[in-house]
Amino acid sequence: MTLDKSVWGATASTSLFVLLWSSGAIFARLGLDHASPFAFLTLRFALAFATLLLLCNWRGQGLPERGSRLKVAGIGLLLIGGYTICYLLALDNGITPGVLAALLGVQPILTLVVLERRFPLARLLGLGVALGGLVLLVWQSIGKAQVTSLGLIYALASLGSMTVGAILQKGLQQSPMQLLPVQYGASLLACLLLVPYKPFHFEVTLDFAIPLLWLALVISVVAQLLLYRLMQAGNLVNVTSLFYLVPVVTAGMDYLFLGNALAPLGLAGMGGILAGLVLVFGVGSRSG
Repeated sequence: MTLDKSVWGATASTSLFVLLWSSGAIFARLGLDHASPFAFLTLRFALAFATLLLLCNWRGQGLPERGSRLKVAGIGLLLIGGYTICYLLALDNGITPGVLAALLGVQPILTLVVLERRFPLARLLGLGVALGGLVLLVWQSIGKAQVTSLGLIYALASLGSMTVGAILQKGLQQSPMQLLPVQYGASLLACLLLVPYKPFHFEVTLDFAIPLLWLALVISVVAQLLLYRLMQAGNLVNVTSLFYLVPVVTAGMDYLFLGNALAPLGLAGMGGILAGLVLVFGVGSRSG
């Protein structure tokens, strides 16, 4: 039997992306024990920005094409800066992680409706089943939620930033290594503008340095490059649907590394997510 190297390569890239991205929540939880959220985020963006500049200089990689640089920076401000900053502000204004995860889970459905005017209903059903599984997975957090108007505005802004940013990013046909330094630079500038209005403190300890380095180098550089390559090469709805797998893998890591077991409802939610994604990718591959 002949093995298609491109298929194996895409599968390996996808699996690595999901694994790395899922680890972000674990390291963020550890890092926030030793720093304020905006200090953590600003230092993460600064370190990622500096690393990307060094990589570009080492590889002789240039800036984005002339005439597109402001557009690239604006897209990065949405997809990286706007999404992450609004995410933090939503949490800071009373939105629980579970409610936020459920709201952000609408993104693949929005992307499908916007980009694919004609699509199999089975595909939409698969996204709905996966979203329902996500709601079950985070149900405990949703049950404790007391949603505030300002928190909801920030949560919807985070959803909008991610959705619009991903759609616009898909249209950029330049090397991800060309795009990311400018995009992280714009996101870092947005954080710096907000720092005077938010608590900013961190501990200079190894317990803080390890999560910071992991998020700045592994998530913001390696995983983000993988995400951009997947977005350029594949169907955007399929790629954004991969984010449904992130809480599943994160829950597994939470149990393995931190000892926090899932309730039966959470396990049922994980099953719903996996069943929905099987339907999404099955229909997507047949229609593609």
